[in-house]
Amino acid sequence: AGKYPRVFESTVQVGKLQDLINRSKMARCRGRFVCPVILYKGKHICRSATLAGWGELYGRTGYNYIFSGGSDDAWADAEDISEEDSALRNADSQLFDKVRGHDIKLLRYLSVRYICDLMVENKKVKFGLNVTSSEKVDKAQRYADFTLLSIPYPGCEFFKEYKDRDYTAEGLIFNWKQDYVDAPLSIPASLTQSLNIDWSEYQSWDLVQQTQNYLKLLISIINSDDDSGLLVHCISGWDRTPLFISLLRLSLWADGLIHVSLEPSEILYLTVAYDWFLFGHMLVDRLSKGEEIFFFCFNFLKHITSEEFSAVKSQRRKSLSPGFTLEEICMLKQRDRGSTTSLSSDFSLGMESSPGAAGSFTYEAVELMPAGAQAQAAWLVSASDRESRLEEVRSSFLASYSRTIGLKAVPPSPSGAIGGLLEQFVRGVGLRGSSTL
Repeated sequence: AGKYPRVFESTVQVGKLQDLINRSKMARCRGRFVCPVILYKGKHICRSATLAGWGELYGRTGYNYIFSGGSDDAWADAEDISEEDSALRNADSQLFDKVRGHDIKLLRYLSVRYICDLMVENKKVKFGLNVTSSEKVDKAQRYADFTLLSIPYPGCEFFKEYKDRDYTAEGLIFNWKQDYVDAPLSIPASLTQSLNIDWSEYQSWDLVQQTQNYLKLLISIINSDDDSGLLVHCISGWDRTPLFISLLRLSLWADGLIHVSLEPSEILYLTVAYDWFLFGHMLVDRLSKGEEIFFFCFNFLKHITSEEFSAVKSQRRKSLSPGFTLEEICMLKQRDRGSTTSLSSDFSLGMESSPGAAGSFTYEAVELMPAGAQAQAAWLVSASDRESRLEEVRSSFLASYSRTIGLKAVPPSPSGAIGGLLEQFVRGVGLRGSSTL
């Protein structure tokens, strides 16, 4: 018997989700579709790449058509495809309406309202061509019904400077005057009122301040009273995106809000393997260039240990009704929560999903318990507990990273699991020979 009640159930219709992914996958760069990765208080926290530009979209459309025997699932929408539509398919507006329309359907199915774009560009340009786009510059304003946040954050190249400064992020400020940087920070005022942050000063923030303030913003969004989900993306979705998804996951875990059964070494293994490696972070390439954004993520945990980053800090200020025990509060929550199959905010879910090929997408709910019990459990996680939990994750990571990649003067790891994962990875990609200990 566990400490909390556990219920195993599916939270989405897998067939419906798979169909939407198959139709929408070409809408985004490298086919990296919108994927739900955390379910918190009934809200999907999702990740993806940015929108594909016309060059990639036409290229992938033609490639898929040729190598699928003359058919393409992304166009297999019998209810609204006609011969006339097929004849006009090559028109830009027709193609973008179709593909981005499927992307929007997927976002709506996952109840995503907020889209946080980490790109410092409006469109990614290579060799004078726009190779990607983004929701904020969609000419037809197809994403106007969503709340769009432009929160530009330096790409992985900037983290070479972090490494060259002996892994010191304090005082490291991005150069916002570079020619390719054309995406200003843009956040609706309604989302910033409670944060007490002067967003007009963002170009003067160092890397620590910028990362802290963006994380506070994301936590504030997912802690809002509505049931809307969140999408976070950069360009390809394998550097900046896992940085913030991983920090979100670890922060919520440290508060006792998700993955409550996992020990520090286990949550570290989960976020490294799932949030980073499974979604394509190219560690060996980044290390060869000195772009150590992966290391920065886990070393940064020392900067988010305080209660100001806690998702339950506002709940701690609320007093419980006098005379009610923890068990009674939980029973009241259980009585009022309604259907056990709905994605209401009365539940909080820990989940695993495998993005893989769209045809083999799996989405398995692995932990579900009443939010009443989980919120109460979180109240029992004090600020000092949060700090110690995050510090234990950071220490375990540093020890494993030191042993596999080569940092010095770090104590031994309390768990060999994450070290084994990193060791297996660096051997597999040829970073270290099999005879090296």
